[in-house]
Amino acid sequence: MAFEKSLSLLRLAEMAAARHQGVCLLDVMEEFAVNQRTAQRMMRGLEAAFASVVHSIDDDRRKWWKLQDATVLRWQGVRDSELAALDMSIRRARREGADLDAAALVCLRDRILATMPGPHARRAEADAAAMLEAQGYACRPGPKAQIAPMILGNIALGIKAPFALDLVYQGARDTDATPRKVEPYGLLLGVRQYLVARDTQQGGAYRRFRLDRITDARITGQSFARDPEFDLTSFAAQAFGSFHSDSEHGPVIWRFTPKAAPVARDFEFHPTQRLIDEPDGSLRVEFTASGWIEMIWHLYQWGDQVEVVAPEALKHLVKGFQRQDLEVLP
Repeated sequence: MAFEKSLSLLRLAEMAAARHQGVCLLDVMEEFAVNQRTAQRMMRGLEAAFASVVHSIDDDRRKWWKLQDATVLRWQGVRDSELAALDMSIRRARREGADLDAAALVCLRDRILATMPGPHARRAEADAAAMLEAQGYACRPGPKAQIAPMILGNIALGIKAPFALDLVYQGARDTDATPRKVEPYGLLLGVRQYLVARDTQQGGAYRRFRLDRITDARITGQSFARDPEFDLTSFAAQAFGSFHSDSEHGPVIWRFTPKAAPVARDFEFHPTQRLIDEPDGSLRVEFTASGWIEMIWHLYQWGDQVEVVAPEALKHLVKGFQRQDLEVLP
């Protein structure tokens, strides 16, 4: 018990040192799943153990604790579990096509290990490798489209700066690749990866551009002001997956059988979903989105354990393709 309390105190000190404002009681309660009285005792322990803890009061009269001297925390080095988690994040980023994130994480990993004594670093790497082998690699299996690193790098720089981009894009209905000038806002990662950008030559509408159909991307050097009202999360929620269609956007209702209901209840099919338990034990899932093809791909995995109630067009598309011999639910 005393050992666990010591680890909790070290973790609390890390939080108080790493965060600009420090930590408040609510942070402690959430991080350690304790009540307010226990959080107060932990803060008194932090003050007793570290002389450099200072206090501040914000406009809402909340008290914050900040650890100014974190020298002693650097003696801990890096734990094998932390290094393993970083390695798994690198593998996951590479697998999902987030090559720039993977490169940044590799640089962070190298910089962390460079600050550690040689024997400690080698031991941490060996232990992390053993943990990865024991736990299995965390990744997203399945095929993915290949994206040219130079194109992805220019897009990322355009988003970060921000700079407008000159794209050469081969749309689904285009006979030839078309030059476009866009203002990049973000990326959507999934089975298909999309650039979200304002098409300045098409009335300034926000559009999704498939990355694998961008044959060239060049930075113009022309900066632009981001729309403060635009929210990438809300924009992405218009679709079930990565693809969006205005003509398909609307209410979606699925009903899972009593057998499949416990499994389906653990899924988040969409951020706007609402789950309704039916009297017979089935589960009704309601949300608003578009992207029927991606919905069909997902629904196929449930075999005959799911019924499409709405929209009627989606119901028609899946009719006759709900197999009865799929014995394993997603």
